[in-house]
Amino acid sequence: MRIQYFSEAEYMSRLRRVKVRMQSEGIDILVITEPANIYYLSGYDAWSFYTVQALLVFQDVELPLWVGRLVDSQSAHVTTYLPGERIIPYPDIYVHTPDRHASQFIADVILRESPSVKVVGVEMGAYYYTARDHAEFVAAMPNVRFKDAELLVNWVRFIKSDQEVAYMRQAGQITERMMERAVEAAAPGVRECDVAAAVYHAQMTGTEEFGGLPATSPPHMGFGERVREPHPIFSDRPIDPNSVANIEISGCRLRYHAPMSRTVYFGKPPQSYRDLASYVIEALDVSLDVVRPGATCEDIELAWQKIMSAHGIEKENRLGYSIGIAYTPTWGERTASIRRTDLTVLKPGAAFHLMAGLWLKDTGITITQSFVVTEGGYEPLTRTPRALIVKD
Repeated sequence: MRIQYFSEAEYMSRLRRVKVRMQSEGIDILVITEPANIYYLSGYDAWSFYTVQALLVFQDVELPLWVGRLVDSQSAHVTTYLPGERIIPYPDIYVHTPDRHASQFIADVILRESPSVKVVGVEMGAYYYTARDHAEFVAAMPNVRFKDAELLVNWVRFIKSDQEVAYMRQAGQITERMMERAVEAAAPGVRECDVAAAVYHAQMTGTEEFGGLPATSPPHMGFGERVREPHPIFSDRPIDPNSVANIEISGCRLRYHAPMSRTVYFGKPPQSYRDLASYVIEALDVSLDVVRPGATCEDIELAWQKIMSAHGIEKENRLGYSIGIAYTPTWGERTASIRRTDLTVLKPGAAFHLMAGLWLKDTGITITQSFVVTEGGYEPLTRTPRALIVKD
């Protein structure tokens, strides 16, 4: 059985674009350890990234090599388009053994396949490329020059194909259902964890046409005073009457994400809070109006800040970030950010979470929008109204 969500032609196109970047950087072999990048270039998908695994891309060889733990190699046969001879497993003696390390095995594979290799690119900042991994590579390949290739593949991923956008739309539909269930379940006296349970059920169930997967992180839900925090985790405390909740979630469809945040007020919001919500929504709408091919990430942030500054509000943290494929611990792609100084030019197929969240000294509010850049502007990936949700 083979499970493939993209055509082999699309994988080959992705590889070609990666190799163009490798050539411009003078890299002979690229060692990819970020799970999202392995998935992007091969389709490999399993919860196995807690042990060493890599996809090796050779400048002068058409197909990459998958190298990973023996017990996980079955997943490589099932989820990738690679022929069996391009799947290289290592035995379990390399797993959590003090005097052996899987990087030694991978280094041997590299030197066997390309004895004269001169420059090897590695993802120095990838979450699952550790200092130990790198030290073992350096020791095992003393005649090789290592070059930091962090984000090389991430930037190739930055522009999504039509099929990728289709999966992100589906992720957005799941996100909408998750938020609907969260709002239905949340009420004074209900435990926070019970709201989370409703969110998880909707996340896994998906829609009648397609199911969901776990997102990269649990729902970020701040209730009461914790609305001042951007990334709180729910507890088993009951929701207080006349209080506020910030809910940040994302549906996940085949590892593609489409996050969204909304604020729920339990009771009658004071006029000052309604005003704050109106400022955020106005700035969010004006920012989205800027989105079009040729605009920059900075342009979006400047439009937001112009509105907020008029109301005496400054947002220190970035306004958004690129999204797409993601694995734990984050659904951000780690490439472009919507903020001042980021002059990344928008092109059709780039996708972002416009994270118009405010975490202030005495309160917080999060009303956000995920979108993909189109030829004429943008397409929202979720259709939930951008509004303060009030439950009297």
